[in-house]
Amino acid sequence: MSSAAPVAIRVVDVVKEFDGGIVRALDNVSIEITRGSFVAVTGPSGCGKSTLLHLIAALDTPTSGRIEVNEKDLRSSIDLDKFRRHEIGLVFQLHNLLPHLTALQNVEIAMFSNGRGHADQRARAGELLHAMGLEKRQHVAPPKLSGGERQRLAVARALANDPAILLADEPTGSLDTAAVESLLNLLRDIRQERGITILLVTHDAHVAAAADRIIHMRDGRIVSEEKSL
Repeated sequence: MSSAAPVAIRVVDVVKEFDGGIVRALDNVSIEITRGSFVAVTGPSGCGKSTLLHLIAALDTPTSGRIEVNEKDLRSSIDLDKFRRHEIGLVFQLHNLLPHLTALQNVEIAMFSNGRGHADQRARAGELLHAMGLEKRQHVAPPKLSGGERQRLAVARALANDPAILLADEPTGSLDTAAVESLLNLLRDIRQERGITILLVTHDAHVAAAADRIIHMRDGRIVSEEKSL
């Protein structure tokens, strides 16, 4: 047992209710995700998969149960802003990019107050944009980028502070087939090169198949899981 990979994310008996308990989005969910793995959570709309991701990102709190990320219990008195800034990177379907800033500035702003000087922040942002194939688009604002370019920019921003975990919520939902394949290849490369843990939420079976492990949810519960071929 000592040779087992460390656990990056541990979810224990988590319940999440809304509207005073009328809606139970998560119903006693328990999972463990090992460090350096690529895991997809899939299921129909409204099954609780995005809610689960938001709880792991500490964007919301469970009604009951426990979530640990890199051995930190999110119920304890940790600095959640610092946790979100340094422990995890977040990628959303709608990007949440700042439209009035350039691609370079969108990555730089993610490093605000991280202790790096401006020159170091700019160099880091340029390095990430180069890795994403966006070096020639660094001075272009998001509205003038393609959907695939915006999503790669969102990934670059999520990696700005060297997180150990990347959480992606329906990152391919607005992309065409070619852009989907490009993004999935990028995520595979990031995982291989950086050893980062990736947890991806999707309703698309093809996208889920890019992961090593697929967790299926329905009605707020985990109903099955499998290893991808």
